[in-house]
Amino acid sequence: MLPVMTEVYGNASSIHYFGQTARKMLDASRMQVAALLRADSQEIVFTSGGTEADNLAIFGLTGGTGGHVITTTFEHPAVLAAAGQLDHTLVPVDGRGIVDPDRIQSALRPETKVISVMHANNEVGTIQPIAEIARIAAEAGVALHSDGVQAAGKIPVSVADLGVELYSISGHKIGAPKGIGVLYVRKGTALQPRTFGGRHERERRAGTENVAGAVALGRAAQWIAENGDAENRRQGVLRDRLEQSILDRIPDTRVNGAGAARVPNTTNIRFDGIDSDALLIALDLKGFAVSSGAACSSGAPEPSHVLLAMGLNRLEARSSIRFSLGRSNTVEQVDALVDALVDSVTHLRKLAPSYA
Repeated sequence: MLPVMTEVYGNASSIHYFGQTARKMLDASRMQVAALLRADSQEIVFTSGGTEADNLAIFGLTGGTGGHVITTTFEHPAVLAAAGQLDHTLVPVDGRGIVDPDRIQSALRPETKVISVMHANNEVGTIQPIAEIARIAAEAGVALHSDGVQAAGKIPVSVADLGVELYSISGHKIGAPKGIGVLYVRKGTALQPRTFGGRHERERRAGTENVAGAVALGRAAQWIAENGDAENRRQGVLRDRLEQSILDRIPDTRVNGAGAARVPNTTNIRFDGIDSDALLIALDLKGFAVSSGAACSSGAPEPSHVLLAMGLNRLEARSSIRFSLGRSNTVEQVDALVDALVDSVTHLRKLAPSYA
């Protein structure tokens, strides 16, 4: 990314040498991202991130004003807020955080234009039955969008095997910088642009492309293609070690989403009798960065809508913490985190009359 920012400053739409140099790098990156998703490079639309990709998918298929949208109670705010601007139906998930495809089918109407179901949840990591939902959508003649921000790079993704028309990814979830993302748009899918101006991205997203960000995203996609399987297995071992150590050493703890297929780097654990904000602060002071929900909802006084959707009550949801692992994390760090949790939870429970 850095050499592109200083040496390849041309506009990728310009026909002069500097512009065409940028165009070649942009096209190469498009091919790298397409390879990650098992797609054609012409189906890749660069965006500013996952939120824009989700919004472009939903509003681009409905025209922004009409049609019915089906989504779940479990989605990222980027999908829920977009669907909330339109006529929509929210389908519930079960206690494991999995949506029943039959419920999606039951929500279909003649005016339904798009179904949007995330591939993997951002707070508990559960993986949804996208291919089965895709078959239902295809039979009904309805387009299926999946928010794959938390899945791409964590599990193998083939948009053809999934059967989706649209699929969103975000650069900073897979090692690229913030401010770059992609919407996969299957060939033949009628998508109306939501920004207007130039004819960039095959007239699907106007605006000068972020070449440096796209190059970084392409390189991240290439790294995953070469190393992702081994790295994801390694993170899965670390995640399992973290979960089991917590369950063994700290009483009255539960894994939210246990029993469901999950991405390997994420776990969400409930600590009965603990307020998540207090535990977040205690762990932060010990050098560990964890969360109680989506970063997009940080500062919200309400408990996680994801956990509430799974059937947890407000107190249980407020007692839950999300832990996310990455490439830099080690066994030693996981063990140190468990030690910090034992100390912090023990101390906080002594101060919590509700726990006693």
